[in-house]
Amino acid sequence: MKRIRFALLSSVAALSITATHAQTTLKFSHTDQQGGSRHAAAEVFAKKVEELTQGRYKVQIFCCSQLGNDPKNIEQLALGGIDFTVSATGSYAPQLPTLNLTMLPFLVDNYQQGWKLYDESKWLKEQFDKAPAKGFRFLSTWEAGFRSMTTKDPLNSPEDAKGKKLRTFPNEMMRWTLESMGFNIQIMPLPEVYLAIQQGAVSGQENPVDTIFSNKFYEVAPNVTLTNHVYSPIPMAISEKTWQKLSPADQKAMTEAAQIAGKFSRQAIADNDEKQLKDMAAKGAKINTKPNVAAFRTAVQPVYGKAREKFGADVDAFLKDAELVRSSVK
Repeated sequence: MKRIRFALLSSVAALSITATHAQTTLKFSHTDQQGGSRHAAAEVFAKKVEELTQGRYKVQIFCCSQLGNDPKNIEQLALGGIDFTVSATGSYAPQLPTLNLTMLPFLVDNYQQGWKLYDESKWLKEQFDKAPAKGFRFLSTWEAGFRSMTTKDPLNSPEDAKGKKLRTFPNEMMRWTLESMGFNIQIMPLPEVYLAIQQGAVSGQENPVDTIFSNKFYEVAPNVTLTNHVYSPIPMAISEKTWQKLSPADQKAMTEAAQIAGKFSRQAIADNDEKQLKDMAAKGAKINTKPNVAAFRTAVQPVYGKAREKFGADVDAFLKDAELVRSSVK
């Protein structure tokens, strides 16, 4: 009898220990390479989640489009197939069309202005607040940087862009901007771009410096032109289905971890641009730091008119917030 009782007590103790250490694994999918800052920030987030939830939650990171490209990740997020993703604001536009306006060209001139815009814009907050109804919610804004060009041939002005085929991601505002510069647009998933340039299917692509560097696009399109035509932060989101399963304390922990990772992401990108450009130059890339930006700004003016035709008063509401930021932060 004593043996049976001892065995039962041992079993209960074992179950108690298992319950104490029970861990829920959450999936975080993104399209960046392992050497990119997006992946580094995801690792910071995962570590903080585990720490702030006392090990009850573990975040498993899937990089490099393993589970899908950006549109697929966001679809899966809304369905609850994955728990987290991080992507360019414009990638969320199929679910929230007004977020197309975040891809308007030349909204801000530097990182400090961009951070203030995303942290304080009343219009942006209103758009982000619509996300839970679409199946996900934004926890913080991470950084990718300003988008620039990598092309096979030198690029200094819209004259050099005429007729050239350039890869970009599926976003209406980006298409309008690049077409107004003179490019022919080719949409394709990020993992296919390197080979497409190498084989001549496209003559180049546009992305932030960190993405250009981590994907080594400068190897096949060695002319890196710092047009900085679109500011491209990457809001990080959680599936609303996952969010609703969390206790208020765990919701707070996830949000705090996302914001800590967001600060890390912003600083990493701001610090790395110059170093990465130097590294690319050392490997044979030709860095054009002073293209004719005035000519590009002039070329994209029709984009604002097209945006007003489609989005009406939202355009000027957001442009007003951007103008306030530009005037207050130099």
